[in-house]
Amino acid sequence: MLGPIGRALALPWEGEQRASFEIAKGRMQPTPLISYDRVHKTFAGPAGAVAAVDDVSLDIAEGEFLAIVGSSGSGKTTLLRLANRLIEPDGGSIRIAGEDISCLEPVALRRRIGTVFQNGALFPHMTVAANIGITPRLLGTAPKAVAARVDELLDLVQLDRAAHRNRLPDALSGGQRQRVGVARALAAGPRIVLMDEPFGALDPLTRDTLGSDYRALHAQLGLTTVMITHDITEALLLADRIAVMRSGHLVEAGTPAALAASREPYVAELMTTPRRQAARLAALLPESGAA
Repeated sequence: MLGPIGRALALPWEGEQRASFEIAKGRMQPTPLISYDRVHKTFAGPAGAVAAVDDVSLDIAEGEFLAIVGSSGSGKTTLLRLANRLIEPDGGSIRIAGEDISCLEPVALRRRIGTVFQNGALFPHMTVAANIGITPRLLGTAPKAVAARVDELLDLVQLDRAAHRNRLPDALSGGQRQRVGVARALAAGPRIVLMDEPFGALDPLTRDTLGSDYRALHAQLGLTTVMITHDITEALLLADRIAVMRSGHLVEAGTPAALAASREPYVAELMTTPRRQAARLAALLPESGAA
């Protein structure tokens, strides 16, 4: 649970009853926290306007872990950045907790949605403690409360307080930087965390460990997480549901089991990689208990 500092911070949707995200008998029962309704976004290209997001509608339940996958240029990162108004849509609407985000002040909105970027995107001239505490400070939280929140979060992301709080980012490993990035995203007690390729630059062992650790935090804190990844295997292992993007369109969204059974050609092609990897590993590795 979030400590008293996190609960004391002013949240934009405080007081609303939290819905639960349930998976019962393989079927989801969501109450949308984030809702994209016929969202459209174009960018200028050499040959004219290019639709990065083309008439996308998607609901994300409170408590859900949604992964958005697709190749480069599919529109997945644009879709993510539309949710905190880093990019503005050309058409359609996006609602959070039922409120149209176009009516919210963009900076205030971003301060109340946690965001994790690849490599942590830490401020290089600031210590670990200063990086983690930046959003609570901007929200006017008292210095002692910020310091207590920093210590709480270092414990949460499994970094020793004394060893890490005064380090600069260049004195950290890649995995440590990303843990600090997660702590910073959680500092203001958000309900929503947006993750843009958060583990993509890490070695496989660190990536697997951090993914599992974040998934546990997601459940522990009751977060709603939207994660961009190129790695369909990572999406299958971490997410409750996966949205597949291609050429600006939402091709399909469903549970890992639903996508595994999909007859949509692009989705079926996407699923061949984890199947092939699983088959090769099964052939290479001995069964449990074998000599």
